[in-house]
Amino acid sequence: MVARKNAKGSGTIRKKTVTRNGKPYTYWEARVTTGRNPGTGKQVQRSFTGKTQAEVRKKLQAAAVAVDKGTYTDPSRLTVGQWLDIWQRDYMGGLKPATVIDYKGIVKNHIKPALGAVRLADLRPHDVQGFINGLGKLAPSTVKHHTQVLRTALEKAVDLDYIPHNPAARCELPRMEQDEVRPFDDQQAAALLEAAKGTAVEHLLVVDLFTGLRMSELLGLTWDCVDFAKGTIYVNKQLSRSIYHTKGPFQTPKNDKIRTITPAPQVFAALKRQRVRQAEQQLKAGAVWSNPHNLVFTTEIGTPFNQRRADRGFHKTLAAAGLSGFHFHSLRHTFAVNSLRAGEDIKTVQTNLGHASAAFTLDKYGHVTERMKEDSAARMECFIKDVLKL
Repeated sequence: MVARKNAKGSGTIRKKTVTRNGKPYTYWEARVTTGRNPGTGKQVQRSFTGKTQAEVRKKLQAAAVAVDKGTYTDPSRLTVGQWLDIWQRDYMGGLKPATVIDYKGIVKNHIKPALGAVRLADLRPHDVQGFINGLGKLAPSTVKHHTQVLRTALEKAVDLDYIPHNPAARCELPRMEQDEVRPFDDQQAAALLEAAKGTAVEHLLVVDLFTGLRMSELLGLTWDCVDFAKGTIYVNKQLSRSIYHTKGPFQTPKNDKIRTITPAPQVFAALKRQRVRQAEQQLKAGAVWSNPHNLVFTTEIGTPFNQRRADRGFHKTLAAAGLSGFHFHSLRHTFAVNSLRAGEDIKTVQTNLGHASAAFTLDKYGHVTERMKEDSAARMECFIKDVLKL
Protein backbone atom coordinates (compact mmCIF):
# COMPACT_ATOMS: atom_id res chain seq x y z
CA MET A 1 0.00 0.00 0.00
CA VAL A 2 1.36 3.40 -0.95
CA ALA A 3 1.74 5.77 2.02
CA ARG A 4 -0.60 8.73 1.87
CA LYS A 5 1.21 12.04 1.43
CA ASN A 6 0.20 14.80 3.78
CA ALA A 7 -1.30 17.86 2.16
CA LYS A 8 0.35 21.22 2.64
CA GLY A 9 -0.78 22.67 5.97
CA SER A 10 -1.83 19.33 7.46
CA GLY A 11 -0.28 18.03 10.66
CA THR A 12 -0.14 15.28 13.23
CA ILE A 13 0.16 15.15 17.00
CA ARG A 14 1.63 12.31 19.02
CA LYS A 15 2.73 11.55 22.55
CA LYS A 16 6.38 10.60 23.05
CA THR A 17 8.41 9.27 25.98
CA VAL A 18 12.19 9.45 26.27
CA THR A 19 14.65 8.67 29.04
CA ARG A 20 16.36 11.60 30.74
CA ASN A 21 18.80 11.05 33.60
CA GLY A 22 17.57 7.49 33.88
CA LYS A 23 13.93 8.52 34.24
CA PRO A 24 11.09 8.49 31.68
CA TYR A 25 10.06 11.93 30.39
CA THR A 26 6.81 12.32 28.45
CA TYR A 27 6.00 15.17 26.10
CA TRP A 28 3.86 15.91 23.04
CA GLU A 29 5.09 16.56 19.53
CA ALA A 30 3.26 18.04 16.57
CA ARG A 31 4.39 18.07 12.95
CA VAL A 32 3.01 20.22 10.17
CA THR A 33 3.76 20.00 6.46
CA THR A 34 4.91 23.43 5.31
CA GLY A 35 5.60 22.62 1.66
CA ARG A 36 7.90 20.61 -0.56
CA ASN A 37 11.56 20.86 -1.40
CA PRO A 38 11.67 22.20 -4.98
CA GLY A 39 14.74 20.10 -5.77
CA THR A 40 13.74 16.70 -4.37
CA GLY A 41 9.98 17.02 -4.14
CA LYS A 42 10.09 15.70 -0.58
CA GLN A 43 7.84 17.10 2.12
CA VAL A 44 9.22 19.83 4.33
CA GLN A 45 7.91 19.52 7.86
CA ARG A 46 8.12 21.63 10.98
CA SER A 47 7.88 20.11 14.45
CA PHE A 48 6.66 21.60 17.73
CA THR A 49 6.96 20.19 21.24
CA GLY A 50 5.20 20.93 24.52
CA LYS A 51 4.22 19.51 27.87
CA THR A 52 0.54 19.13 26.96
CA GLN A 53 -1.46 18.13 23.92
CA ALA A 54 -3.36 21.43 24.04
CA GLU A 55 -0.11 23.40 23.97
CA VAL A 56 1.25 21.73 20.84
CA ARG A 57 -2.17 21.77 19.14
CA LYS A 58 -2.22 25.55 19.55
CA LYS A 59 1.22 25.84 17.95
CA LEU A 60 0.25 23.46 15.16
CA GLN A 61 -2.93 25.37 14.35
CA ALA A 62 -1.08 28.71 14.24
CA ALA A 63 1.48 27.28 11.81
CA ALA A 64 -1.22 25.61 9.68
CA VAL A 65 -3.12 28.89 9.34
CA ALA A 66 0.06 30.67 8.27
CA VAL A 67 0.76 27.97 5.68
CA ASP A 68 -2.78 28.24 4.30
CA LYS A 69 -2.49 32.03 4.07
CA GLY A 70 0.87 31.78 2.37
CA THR A 71 2.50 33.83 5.13
CA TYR A 72 4.50 31.00 6.68
CA THR A 73 8.28 31.46 6.67
CA ASP A 74 10.79 28.84 7.69
CA PRO A 75 12.14 29.97 11.10
CA SER A 76 15.71 29.25 10.04
CA ARG A 77 15.36 31.89 7.31
CA LEU A 78 13.58 34.55 9.32
CA THR A 79 15.38 37.75 10.21
CA VAL A 80 14.54 39.61 13.39
CA GLY A 81 12.85 42.26 11.27
CA GLN A 82 10.69 39.69 9.48
CA TRP A 83 9.70 38.11 12.77
CA LEU A 84 8.76 41.52 14.20
CA ASP A 85 6.51 42.07 11.17
CA ILE A 86 4.79 38.73 11.84
CA TRP A 87 4.48 39.49 15.54
CA GLN A 88 2.93 42.90 14.91
CA ARG A 89 0.52 41.52 12.32
CA ASP A 90 -0.64 38.37 14.11
CA TYR A 91 0.03 38.66 17.84
CA MET A 92 -1.04 42.14 18.97
CA GLY A 93 -4.77 41.49 18.82
CA GLY A 94 -5.17 41.51 22.61
CA LEU A 95 -3.41 44.83 23.15
CA LYS A 96 -5.04 48.23 23.56
CA PRO A 97 -4.86 50.57 20.54
CA ALA A 98 -2.54 52.98 22.35
CA THR A 99 -0.19 50.11 23.24
CA VAL A 100 -0.15 48.86 19.65
CA ILE A 101 0.79 52.31 18.34
CA ASP A 102 3.47 52.63 21.02
CA TYR A 103 4.98 49.20 20.28
CA LYS A 104 4.96 49.72 16.52
CA GLY A 105 6.75 53.05 16.91
CA ILE A 106 9.47 51.43 19.05
CA VAL A 107 9.90 48.57 16.57
CA LYS A 108 10.14 50.93 13.59
CA ASN A 109 12.36 53.60 15.12
CA HIS A 110 14.65 51.61 17.40
CA ILE A 111 14.57 47.81 17.24
CA LYS A 112 14.49 47.24 13.48
CA PRO A 113 17.30 49.70 12.64
CA ALA A 114 19.56 48.03 15.20
CA LEU A 115 18.67 44.33 14.91
CA GLY A 116 16.31 43.89 11.96
CA ALA A 117 18.89 42.39 9.59
CA VAL A 118 20.12 39.74 12.05
CA ARG A 119 18.77 36.23 11.50
CA LEU A 120 16.38 35.35 14.31
CA ALA A 121 18.11 32.02 14.92
CA ASP A 122 21.50 33.79 15.15
CA LEU A 123 20.43 36.51 17.60
CA ARG A 124 22.52 36.29 20.78
CA PRO A 125 22.35 38.02 24.18
CA HIS A 126 25.36 40.19 23.36
CA ASP A 127 23.54 41.47 20.24
CA VAL A 128 20.62 42.52 22.44
CA GLN A 129 23.01 44.04 24.98
CA GLY A 130 24.56 46.09 22.19
CA PHE A 131 21.08 47.32 21.26
CA ILE A 132 20.41 48.29 24.89
CA ASN A 133 23.76 50.08 25.24
CA GLY A 134 23.01 51.98 22.03
CA LEU A 135 19.92 53.49 23.70
CA GLY A 136 22.13 55.25 26.24
CA LYS A 137 20.88 58.74 25.44
CA LEU A 138 17.34 57.78 26.45
CA ALA A 139 16.04 57.80 30.02
CA PRO A 140 16.61 54.49 31.88
CA SER A 141 12.85 53.94 32.15
CA THR A 142 12.52 54.37 28.36
CA VAL A 143 15.38 51.94 27.74
CA LYS A 144 13.64 49.42 29.98
CA HIS A 145 10.38 49.88 28.09
CA HIS A 146 12.01 49.45 24.66
CA THR A 147 13.80 46.32 25.87
CA GLN A 148 10.55 44.91 27.22
CA VAL A 149 8.93 45.30 23.81
CA LEU A 150 11.78 43.32 22.21
CA ARG A 151 11.67 40.75 25.00
CA THR A 152 7.92 40.25 24.53
CA ALA A 153 8.29 39.76 20.77
CA LEU A 154 11.09 37.23 21.25
CA GLU A 155 9.17 35.39 23.96
CA LYS A 156 6.42 34.71 21.45
CA ALA A 157 9.05 33.33 19.07
CA VAL A 158 10.18 30.98 21.85
CA ASP A 159 6.58 29.99 22.53
CA LEU A 160 6.18 29.02 18.87
CA ASP A 161 9.48 27.05 18.88
CA TYR A 162 11.09 29.45 16.41
CA ILE A 163 14.04 29.87 18.79
CA PRO A 164 14.96 27.75 21.85
CA HIS A 165 15.64 30.60 24.29
CA ASN A 166 14.92 34.32 24.63
CA PRO A 167 18.21 36.18 24.03
CA ALA A 168 16.76 39.30 25.70
CA ALA A 169 15.89 37.53 28.96
CA ARG A 170 19.05 38.22 30.97
CA CYS A 171 20.50 41.43 29.59
CA GLU A 172 21.71 44.23 31.83
CA LEU A 173 19.59 47.38 31.99
CA PRO A 174 20.74 50.82 33.13
CA ARG A 175 20.09 51.62 36.76
CA MET A 176 16.77 53.32 37.30
CA GLU A 177 16.37 56.08 39.83
CA GLN A 178 13.00 56.16 41.56
CA ASP A 179 11.02 59.18 40.41
CA GLU A 180 10.49 61.61 43.25
CA VAL A 181 6.88 61.66 44.40
CA ARG A 182 5.95 65.24 45.20
CA PRO A 183 2.43 65.55 46.61
CA PHE A 184 0.66 68.77 47.59
CA ASP A 185 0.86 69.55 51.28
CA ASP A 186 -2.33 70.60 53.08
CA GLN A 187 -1.82 74.32 52.54
CA GLN A 188 -0.95 73.91 48.87
CA ALA A 189 -3.96 71.68 48.25
CA ALA A 190 -6.25 74.22 49.91
CA ALA A 191 -4.75 77.03 47.81
CA LEU A 192 -5.27 75.03 44.61
CA LEU A 193 -8.91 74.28 45.35
CA GLU A 194 -9.55 77.91 46.28
CA ALA A 195 -8.07 79.07 42.96
CA ALA A 196 -10.19 76.48 41.10
CA LYS A 197 -13.52 77.84 42.34
CA GLY A 198 -15.74 78.92 39.47
CA THR A 199 -13.44 77.50 36.79
CA ALA A 200 -14.19 74.70 34.33
CA VAL A 201 -11.94 72.31 36.31
CA GLU A 202 -13.28 73.13 39.80
CA HIS A 203 -15.15 69.87 40.41
CA LEU A 204 -12.70 67.84 38.37
CA LEU A 205 -9.83 68.76 40.69
CA VAL A 206 -11.85 68.18 43.87
CA VAL A 207 -12.87 64.69 42.78
CA ASP A 208 -9.36 63.76 41.69
CA LEU A 209 -7.69 65.08 44.83
CA PHE A 210 -9.97 62.93 47.02
CA THR A 211 -10.16 59.77 44.86
CA GLY A 212 -6.73 59.47 43.23
CA LEU A 213 -8.24 58.46 39.90
CA ARG A 214 -6.00 58.65 36.86
CA MET A 215 -6.86 61.57 34.61
CA SER A 216 -8.18 59.29 31.86
CA GLU A 217 -10.33 57.37 34.38
CA LEU A 218 -11.78 60.61 35.71
CA LEU A 219 -12.53 61.94 32.23
CA GLY A 220 -14.09 58.59 31.28
CA LEU A 221 -16.41 58.53 34.30
CA THR A 222 -20.09 58.27 33.38
CA TRP A 223 -23.10 59.07 35.56
CA ASP A 224 -24.32 55.47 35.62
CA CYS A 225 -21.09 54.56 37.49
CA VAL A 226 -21.79 57.07 40.28
CA ASP A 227 -24.03 55.63 42.99
CA PHE A 228 -25.06 58.48 45.30
CA ALA A 229 -27.23 56.18 47.43
CA LYS A 230 -24.46 53.69 48.20
CA GLY A 231 -21.67 56.24 48.15
CA THR A 232 -19.61 54.33 45.58
CA ILE A 233 -17.97 54.96 42.22
CA TYR A 234 -17.49 52.13 39.72
CA VAL A 235 -14.24 52.60 37.78
CA ASN A 236 -14.60 50.39 34.71
CA LYS A 237 -13.17 52.44 31.83
CA GLN A 238 -10.99 55.35 30.84
CA LEU A 239 -11.28 57.97 28.12
CA SER A 240 -8.74 57.22 25.42
CA ARG A 241 -7.10 59.92 23.37
CA SER A 242 -8.81 60.66 20.07
CA ILE A 243 -5.99 59.16 17.96
CA TYR A 244 -6.72 55.78 19.59
CA HIS A 245 -10.47 55.81 18.93
CA THR A 246 -10.79 52.60 16.91
CA LYS A 247 -13.72 51.11 18.86
CA GLY A 248 -15.20 54.18 20.52
CA PRO A 249 -13.85 56.67 23.06
CA PHE A 250 -13.30 54.22 25.94
CA GLN A 251 -10.89 51.47 26.88
CA THR A 252 -10.47 49.40 30.03
CA PRO A 253 -8.48 50.91 32.92
CA LYS A 254 -4.72 50.47 33.13
CA ASN A 255 -3.75 46.94 34.27
CA ASP A 256 -7.42 46.08 33.55
CA LYS A 257 -8.10 46.93 37.21
CA ILE A 258 -11.85 47.48 37.20
CA ARG A 259 -12.79 48.46 40.76
CA THR A 260 -15.39 50.02 43.04
CA ILE A 261 -14.21 52.77 45.38
CA THR A 262 -15.94 54.42 48.33
CA PRO A 263 -14.76 58.05 48.47
CA ALA A 264 -15.36 60.66 51.16
CA PRO A 265 -18.75 62.47 51.20
CA GLN A 266 -17.06 65.65 49.89
CA VAL A 267 -16.50 63.86 46.59
CA PHE A 268 -20.22 63.26 46.14
CA ALA A 269 -20.98 66.84 47.15
CA ALA A 270 -18.69 67.98 44.33
CA LEU A 271 -20.31 65.54 41.91
CA LYS A 272 -23.77 66.88 42.78
CA ARG A 273 -22.56 70.41 42.05
CA GLN A 274 -21.11 69.16 38.77
CA ARG A 275 -24.45 67.60 37.85
CA VAL A 276 -26.21 70.91 38.46
CA ARG A 277 -23.62 72.81 36.42
CA GLN A 278 -23.91 70.31 33.58
CA ALA A 279 -27.72 70.65 33.56
CA GLU A 280 -27.35 74.43 33.31
CA GLN A 281 -24.86 74.04 30.43
CA GLN A 282 -27.21 71.69 28.61
CA LEU A 283 -30.08 74.13 28.97
CA LYS A 284 -27.94 76.95 27.63
CA ALA A 285 -26.50 74.88 24.74
CA GLY A 286 -29.92 73.73 23.55
CA ALA A 287 -29.87 71.74 20.32
CA VAL A 288 -26.07 71.69 20.01
CA TRP A 289 -25.73 69.75 23.30
CA SER A 290 -24.27 66.27 22.69
CA ASN A 291 -23.32 63.88 25.48
CA PRO A 292 -24.32 60.44 24.13
CA HIS A 293 -22.08 58.57 26.57
CA ASN A 294 -23.48 60.35 29.66
CA LEU A 295 -20.06 61.60 30.74
CA VAL A 296 -19.71 63.34 34.10
CA PHE A 297 -17.15 65.88 32.90
CA THR A 298 -17.90 67.57 29.61
CA THR A 299 -17.38 70.82 27.77
CA GLU A 300 -20.07 73.50 27.71
CA ILE A 301 -21.74 71.70 24.77
CA GLY A 302 -21.49 68.17 26.16
CA THR A 303 -18.45 66.89 24.27
CA PRO A 304 -15.73 64.97 26.19
CA PHE A 305 -13.51 67.07 28.44
CA ASN A 306 -10.28 65.72 26.93
CA GLN A 307 -6.82 65.33 28.46
CA ARG A 308 -5.34 68.43 26.88
CA ARG A 309 -8.15 70.63 28.17
CA ALA A 310 -7.90 69.12 31.67
CA ASP A 311 -4.13 69.58 31.79
CA ARG A 312 -4.36 73.16 30.54
CA GLY A 313 -7.02 73.99 33.14
CA PHE A 314 -4.94 72.42 35.91
CA HIS A 315 -1.81 74.42 35.09
CA LYS A 316 -3.78 77.64 34.76
CA THR A 317 -5.26 77.02 38.22
CA LEU A 318 -1.84 76.10 39.58
CA ALA A 319 -0.42 79.43 38.43
CA ALA A 320 -3.39 81.32 39.89
CA ALA A 321 -2.66 79.65 43.25
CA GLY A 322 0.96 80.80 43.08
CA LEU A 323 2.23 77.21 42.85
CA SER A 324 4.67 75.52 40.47
CA GLY A 325 6.56 72.27 40.01
CA PHE A 326 3.44 70.07 40.09
CA HIS A 327 1.59 68.14 37.38
CA PHE A 328 -1.91 66.69 37.18
CA HIS A 329 -0.66 63.31 38.43
CA SER A 330 0.42 65.08 41.64
CA LEU A 331 -3.24 65.02 42.67
CA ARG A 332 -3.14 61.22 42.56
CA HIS A 333 0.11 61.17 44.55
CA THR A 334 -1.48 63.46 47.12
CA PHE A 335 -4.44 61.13 47.57
CA ALA A 336 -2.11 58.14 48.00
CA VAL A 337 0.09 59.87 50.56
CA ASN A 338 -2.88 61.22 52.53
CA SER A 339 -4.47 57.75 52.54
CA LEU A 340 -1.34 56.32 54.13
CA ARG A 341 -1.15 59.22 56.58
CA ALA A 342 -4.75 58.49 57.55
CA GLY A 343 -3.81 54.92 58.44
CA GLU A 344 -5.04 53.02 55.36
CA ASP A 345 -3.18 49.75 54.77
CA ILE A 346 -1.15 49.26 51.60
CA LYS A 347 -3.55 46.71 50.13
CA THR A 348 -6.51 49.10 50.41
CA VAL A 349 -4.51 51.95 48.88
CA GLN A 350 -3.40 49.65 46.04
CA THR A 351 -7.01 48.67 45.33
CA ASN A 352 -8.25 52.26 45.36
CA LEU A 353 -5.47 53.39 43.02
CA GLY A 354 -5.83 50.42 40.66
CA HIS A 355 -2.15 49.50 40.89
CA ALA A 356 -1.08 46.12 39.50
CA SER A 357 0.10 44.94 42.92
CA ALA A 358 0.55 46.04 46.53
CA ALA A 359 4.30 45.62 46.00
CA PHE A 360 4.21 48.34 43.34
CA THR A 361 2.31 50.67 45.70
CA LEU A 362 4.78 49.99 48.50
CA ASP A 363 7.72 50.61 46.19
CA LYS A 364 6.18 53.87 44.96
CA TYR A 365 5.18 55.25 48.36
CA GLY A 366 7.42 53.27 50.71
CA HIS A 367 9.27 56.40 51.77
CA VAL A 368 6.00 57.75 53.16
CA THR A 369 5.47 54.71 55.37
CA GLU A 370 9.08 54.92 56.57
CA ARG A 371 8.58 58.56 57.54
CA MET A 372 5.37 57.61 59.33
CA LYS A 373 7.29 54.97 61.30
CA GLU A 374 9.85 57.57 62.32
CA ASP A 375 7.11 59.97 63.41
CA SER A 376 5.42 57.18 65.34
CA ALA A 377 8.67 56.32 67.12
CA ALA A 378 9.18 59.97 68.04
CA ARG A 379 5.65 60.21 69.47
CA MET A 380 6.18 57.01 71.44
CA GLU A 381 9.45 58.35 72.84
CA CYS A 382 7.67 61.47 74.09
CA PHE A 383 4.96 59.29 75.62
CA ILE A 384 7.52 57.11 77.42
CA LYS A 385 9.38 60.11 78.79
CA ASP A 386 6.13 61.60 80.03
CA VAL A 387 5.08 58.35 81.76
CA LEU A 388 8.49 57.74 83.33
CA LYS A 389 8.90 61.42 84.24
CA LEU A 390 12.25 61.54 82.42
